[in-house]
Formats: sequence, structure tokens, C-alpha cells
Amino acid sequence: MALSGIEIFKLLPKTNCGDCGVPTCLAFAMSIAAGKTELEKCPHLTDEARTKLEEASTPPIKPVIIGNGERMVKIGGETVMFRHEKRFENPPPIALRVSDLLDETRIRHNFERFGSLRYERAGNQLKAEMLILKFDSGEAKRYLCLIKSALDNTDAAIALECFEPSVLEQALQLCASNRPLIYAATRDNVDTMLGFARKYNCPLAIKASDLEELAELSEHITASGFKDLVLDSGARTIRQAFKDQIAIRRSALDDKFRPLGFPSIVFPGEMAEDPLKETLYASILIAKYAGIVVLSALQGETLFPLLLERNSIFTDPQRPLATKEGIYEIGGPGKNSPVLITSNFSLTYFLLTGEIESSRVPSYLLVKDTEGLSIMTAWAAGKFSADNIARFIKKCGIEEKISHRKLIIPGYVNFESSGLEEELDGWEILIGPREAAHLPGYLKKWEAEQ
Repeated sequence: MALSGIEIFKLLPKTNCGDCGVPTCLAFAMSIAAGKTELEKCPHLTDEARTKLEEASTPPIKPVIIGNGERMVKIGGETVMFRHEKRFENPPPIALRVSDLLDETRIRHNFERFGSLRYERAGNQLKAEMLILKFDSGEAKRYLCLIKSALDNTDAAIALECFEPSVLEQALQLCASNRPLIYAATRDNVDTMLGFARKYNCPLAIKASDLEELAELSEHITASGFKDLVLDSGARTIRQAFKDQIAIRRSALDDKFRPLGFPSIVFPGEMAEDPLKETLYASILIAKYAGIVVLSALQGETLFPLLLERNSIFTDPQRPLATKEGIYEIGGPGKNSPVLITSNFSLTYFLLTGEIESSRVPSYLLVKDTEGLSIMTAWAAGKFSADNIARFIKKCGIEEKISHRKLIIPGYVNFESSGLEEELDGWEILIGPREAAHLPGYLKKWEAEQ
């Protein structure tokens, strides 16, 4: 069980030095307990206190980092069985598995698709994040060329799927600075693989035939002090994989069974030959409770639904789904294009962008941060009124993009128009429609009158 703020405070130096960024040790302890800051920010902890706090504050599913820089993905860190209890922390990266048996043309095609299948959603970029590079050819040179090509042509975090020690070491010498995931330690090679993981400071996947063997392997490795692990239960049917994922999460969270307290990796591509069935299985395992989901191919029509599902599941259920504040250019607007403003409630954003696109009138849509509240709720809370809308208009930079000074506000807040004209000197405030469905006609009329 996580320590309370008072329990953490008892282990702190109690100097109230402020070096951690907060004025007192008690405030720092409360921030750690609430998950708002990190233990490392205190430079005065004793080694004994640090060890106790790190052990006690580690989530039941230990967080593991693969890669670094723009290639970094973080998995694990989960603390609940069900999303409504709190939230799920780290979305499982979607990985493409690429074999070194493929010819250069197909490898290049795979990497191009990996880079091109990216989608914008509520201000977030949705994409696959990992490559699993598989040694199948038996030729070290081909495998090293595959790794180099992945590093040169993608921004992916990578995993090295290789069971040949001499080839794996050459691969690690080539890419260890990118901190790849080593896949995988088994009962037969565990000490060799663990040696590589320690030597090159890389996370290690362990693969077993069942959960009992998986726990034994995990205990053997963690007893040596190494704890950057990813679990593969060996299940290659959806029925068994589903059962194993739930059992791993429940053992770690409910039973506090540390050997299974690590994120997992699943291979729906090995469970089905039909791409649609593989996608179905992947969607099940994203929800229950995979740490990494490995696909055999990337297709837009199957990847996009998985990314949307993941995005929806890994949002905080206690906070409205919100779009990032800023200027959104729809249809390639120019100096004379209309300017509209709305709240950052995601549903409102998606409705408006859809109607603006259907109007075929290039437009600027200004999205103001209202903490995810809808227009009328935000207005009632004082977050979408004339004064704060005006402040946003002045600082967002829209004045530099347009030659006119006309702002279209939602019809539901038409009573703010006079206040806005007072706050925004030189601007003309236009009242837009109340319903998004009426927006295309309104914009076409606006365009015709210009």
C-alpha cells in the first residue's frame, strides 16, 4: 500500500530548506503522496530513507522506460484494476513487428507506413510508437542492417527480438544508446540475457510457458537487483492471453505479488491470421491490460480504431476530455478567412471542425482553455466571458494571421458581444449560430458578403 503524506514526512530530513521547490518538507511529502512531484527532487535524503521510500512508493505495476529522447515510451505504473477507480496511467505503445527476412523494399515500405500513419485528435498526435525487430535470417549482417535502417528512418522505440547471444551483443553495441527492450529471457538463457541487460543498461522482457514459470523467472532476476522487466506469459490464444493479463494485474494489485508487478507484452498477430481478427484481439488486450501490443502489420483502417480506443481508455475519467488551447487552421485559411472561437470541450471541437470542413470555407477556429467545460457551463463558471475571451484573443497571435478584425462567437453567448467590443478595441463581434449544424450555411453567407 502506498505511504501516506505523514508516513513519507517521517522519513524526510525535515530541514524545510526549499531545495525541492516547495517551502516545507511536509508540503513536499504531501505532494509525493498525491503523485504531484518526484522523490528525486529532495537532494538531502539519506540512502536508507531513499531506499525505504522508493520501495514503498513504487506502483504495484512498476513503471519501465524503453528508449530515450523522442524514442522514449513509458509503460506500467498502473495502480488500479478499473479505470473509474482512478485512471490508467501509461497507454500501451503499439508496436510493429519487422523480420530481417524481408527484402529492403518491404522493410522500407514498413518503415514509411510506420512514419505516415499519424492522426491528429483533440490536439494530440496518435501513432504507433515501437518496432519489434526480429532476427529470423540467421545472418548477423542482415539483422544489423535492419536495426540501422530502423534508427535512420523512424523515430520508434525499438525492441530486439533475438535469441542468438553473439548476434544480440552486436546489435546492442550498435543501438544500446537508444535503450532498446531485449526480448527475451527464458528459462534456458536467463543468465545470459540478464548479463546483457545489465551490461548495456536496457530493459529486459522475460518469456515463459505459463504464469508459474513467469513468476519463477521474475523472482530469479529481481533477486539480483534488476527490476526493469516486461512480462510475456507465453499465451498465444486470445482466451489464455485475456486470462493471463487479468491474473497478472490482479496478482500485483490485490495480492501485492511483486514477481508479477511489471508491465506485459502481448502478440495478437500470433493469435490470428486474419488482420481484422488480429485487430479485434488487440482491442481486447488494450483494455485488459497489455503494456505493449505487437501487431504483424500496420493498416490505417485497423490502426486508427485501436489508437482511438487507447486514447479514450487512457484519459482521466474525473476530468472532461479537452482539446489543447490554440489556433486551429481548417482548410488552409488566409488573411481574409473567418475567425471563430469556442471552448476546449472536445465534443464541441469535433462538431465544429466537422461542420467547418463540410462548409468548404477555410477558417480559423480559436480554442480557448475552459478546463474541458462546454460553452454554457464554462460561461456560468466565469471561464468564457468577455474579459477572459479578450485576453485570449490578444495573446494567441490571431491578429498577425488576418487582415480583418471580425470575430464570430457562439450564439449561446450573444450577450457577451457588447462586452467583447469594449474589451477588444477595433474588433467587430459577430453572432454565430446556436447549433453547429447551421454553421456551413452561416460561413458560406459570410464568405459571399466579403
